[in-house]
Amino acid sequence: MFQLTPTVRNLLIANVVIFLLATNLPNNLSFLALYPIASAYFQPWQYLSYMFMHAGIGHIFSNMFGLIAFGPLLEQRWGGQRFLTFWLICGLGAGILYSGLRYYEIKNMRQDIEVFRQDPSDINLQDFVDNNAKPYAPAFEPIVRQLHATPADQSLIQGVLTSMEEVYMGSLNGPMLGASGALFGLLFAFAYLFPNTTLMIFPLPIPIKAKYFVPLYGLYELYGGIHQAPGDNVAHFAHLAGLAVGFVLVMLWERNRTQFY
Repeated sequence: MFQLTPTVRNLLIANVVIFLLATNLPNNLSFLALYPIASAYFQPWQYLSYMFMHAGIGHIFSNMFGLIAFGPLLEQRWGGQRFLTFWLICGLGAGILYSGLRYYEIKNMRQDIEVFRQDPSDINLQDFVDNNAKPYAPAFEPIVRQLHATPADQSLIQGVLTSMEEVYMGSLNGPMLGASGALFGLLFAFAYLFPNTTLMIFPLPIPIKAKYFVPLYGLYELYGGIHQAPGDNVAHFAHLAGLAVGFVLVMLWERNRTQFY
C-alpha cells in the first residue's frame, strides 16, 4: 500500500525500536521525554529525543501512519537529507515553542497558588481552576462550593492547597513526548506542495483535498487547545507550533516554486 522511501523507513524503524525499548525496559526511557524547563528532570537534548518517544500503541500508530502516508512524496521531492532536516527542525521547533508556553503557564500557576495562599477564597480558587486546571474543573467544582459555604474552614483550605500543589507538580514534572510536532510540519508541507491531492480521512465520510484538510485540522487543534476538555492530555499547541515551523521552512525553501500538484 505504501512505498517507503529510505529516510521515512529509517525514521519509522527508529521510532518503533525506541517505543519497544521504552515499553520493556525497567526505567522506561523516561529521560528521553521533554520535561518543562523548570523541572528537575529537564535536559536540553530532550528537545530532540522527545519526538522518538510515544505514550502508547495508538499514539505511535497515528504518528507513524502520518509519516508513511505523507512523508514519501516529500522525500522524493526534497531528497533524504532535506526531508530529515525538515522533520527534525519541525519537531525541535515545536518542542522549543511549546516549552516557552509551558514555562509561562507554570509560572502563572505558581503565582495563582500564592494568591490563594494569601487570600484563600472561593473566587481565587475558581480563578486558579479557570486559568490553570480546566481539565480538573469537575473535581474542583464541589470544593469551590464548599469553600464558599465555609470560608473559614482551615482543614478545607489546607486540603485545597494540597490539591493545588499536586496539580502544579503534575504540570511541572509532566513530560511531553511524541512526533506529532514534526508530523504537523509535514502535514503543512504536503498540503502546500500537493494541495489538490484527495485524501480519505477517517471519520470523514467524503474525500477531502489536502489544501482543505490541513487548515481544518489546524482549527480543530486551536479549538482543542483553547477549550481543553476534562481528561484531554494532548499538547494541542505543540501541534500548532510544529505546523507554524513547517510553514516558515516551506516558505523559505519553496520561494521560487511555481508548479502546484
